Amino acid sequence: MDIRNIAIIAHVDHGKTTLVDELLKQSGTYRENQQTTERAMDSNDIERERGITILAKCTSVEWKGTRVNIVDTPGHADFGGEVERILSMVDGVVLLVDAAEGPMPQTKFVTSKALALGLRPIVVLNKVDKPDAEPDRALDECFDLFANLGADDRQLDFPHLYASGRSGWADEELDGPRKDLSALFDLVTRHVEPPKQLTNADQPFRMLATTLSSDPFMGRILTGRVESGRLSTGDTLKALSRKGERIEQFRVSKILAFRGLGQQPIDVAEAGDIVTIAGMTKATVADTLCDPSVDIPIPAQPIDPPTISVTFGINDSPLAGRDGKKVQSRVIRERLMKEAESNVAIKIEDTPGGEAFVVSGRGELQMGVLIENMRREGFELSISRPQVILREENGQRMEPVEEVTIDVDDEFTGVVVEKLTGVRKGDLIEMKAAGQGKTRIVAHVPSRGLIGYHGEFLTDTRGTGVLNRIFHGWTAHKGPIQGRRQGVLISMENGTAVAYALWNLEERGKMFINPQDPVYEGMIIGEHSRDNDLEVNPLKGKKLTNVRASGTDEAVRLTPPVQMSLEQAIAYIDDDELVEVTPNAVRLRKRFLDPHERKRQARAAS
Repeated sequence: MDIRNIAIIAHVDHGKTTLVDELLKQSGTYRENQQTTERAMDSNDIERERGITILAKCTSVEWKGTRVNIVDTPGHADFGGEVERILSMVDGVVLLVDAAEGPMPQTKFVTSKALALGLRPIVVLNKVDKPDAEPDRALDECFDLFANLGADDRQLDFPHLYASGRSGWADEELDGPRKDLSALFDLVTRHVEPPKQLTNADQPFRMLATTLSSDPFMGRILTGRVESGRLSTGDTLKALSRKGERIEQFRVSKILAFRGLGQQPIDVAEAGDIVTIAGMTKATVADTLCDPSVDIPIPAQPIDPPTISVTFGINDSPLAGRDGKKVQSRVIRERLMKEAESNVAIKIEDTPGGEAFVVSGRGELQMGVLIENMRREGFELSISRPQVILREENGQRMEPVEEVTIDVDDEFTGVVVEKLTGVRKGDLIEMKAAGQGKTRIVAHVPSRGLIGYHGEFLTDTRGTGVLNRIFHGWTAHKGPIQGRRQGVLISMENGTAVAYALWNLEERGKMFINPQDPVYEGMIIGEHSRDNDLEVNPLKGKKLTNVRASGTDEAVRLTPPVQMSLEQAIAYIDDDELVEVTPNAVRLRKRFLDPHERKRQARAAS
């Protein structure tokens, strides 16, 4: 059977996973009466809740005698480690672009990786049936994007289709019949080249491992594309590291191939196909699985280095151990090492005391997803403020810079530009009208300046602005950048918060807690209206007497507290603060719970 291996790449929320749903339906993957779910490729709970793709996943469909292996890639740059590995398995890419928004920053990130590998793109202009769609403008922007990314003549001569993934049609012309996705299937089989590996069937078996997972019955399993040869169940293979060192020799216990949404056991793996192999105990991502006669590993694609680091520690607050079962540093370390093994974009380092671990990665969203997964597994953690990773070049200190693309209503452009270029020390690159009363702003801003900015940005734009960011490069260190302007309200007592006390504290600032929430000394319960920290008593009840007086029995009416998500809490805290994460709660607290130590640290900082 002919094989085509393609990856679908797009910006967050441009309809990538919805399009794959329709491809599965129209290729006959489902039975007529089979129960299906929306966004079937988003199998992870967090992916379904947030509507984003986090893990790269494979599926396979058949079209007129050709098997098409489709890889659904994450759209967010924080999960770029998935993208960089997965693109080495495919021979072509389908670039999905929203006809109204055009190519966005996450599109640029994945597309640059695909073009650098020499892959020829197919552009699909999605959502052309929306009232604000401008497919011709979006197509021109795609060409400009490819040219800016250094595409060659073969890649610039790309075919394009007009489509609506939700409605399930794609056509070569904008006013086409709009019936089904057959035009997309035919274009993929015609435009994407068959795997070059098909000509290597007579050579010894070689495969580069690109994703790692585990199965309760099969143990450790590795997925990749067969580069050469054939493999049968029961054959003996060896694993080579990137440097050519032998890791282990093992017997293949099972071979799985993607068929529809699931995987099925097969007897023989052919060159060019994407398969999963079980039987190894030590081999991991970027290792070469090969015949014992092979000594040279397959070159692995280099992974971009991490840009931020976060310290994971044990939860040592007075409320520790009430919600979660996994609280020891040893258990936390084992879980982080397991994550680093399968996620090549994350690096783990031990701190000198051994009670905390420095986790380096791509961005706040990637860290937030890791922490969210751990808290759902029963872990309790304390998380520090993200720190940008700096590096030295020719004796000069360099820091990472991100390209920020913002779509905002015209009336808010002034405050956004002022914050980015003045307070956050960014450089304005482009500002142009985006139609319908909106302005598009492109700026290069130091990563340090963007930590904690998103919440401020939503406040400044009344929740209407859209901010996207992507790693751009390195620049000379730009000096100190102002952090959070407001101080915090800190509890000075242990116990349960009282509504009357919170009511009296409302004039001091915004609250983060509800009445009857447990609090402890050093816990942050709100944001101060001024720039200094203030210790307050949220347990102070109303003094009662046996004398009734007019006007003293008014009802307590509280303003609803600010409920922060995990990412918002991590971005909000200052250097001397921590986020306490448990399966049931996200709390903020001072790093030093002892009041005398807090005051000493405050004096030292001032």
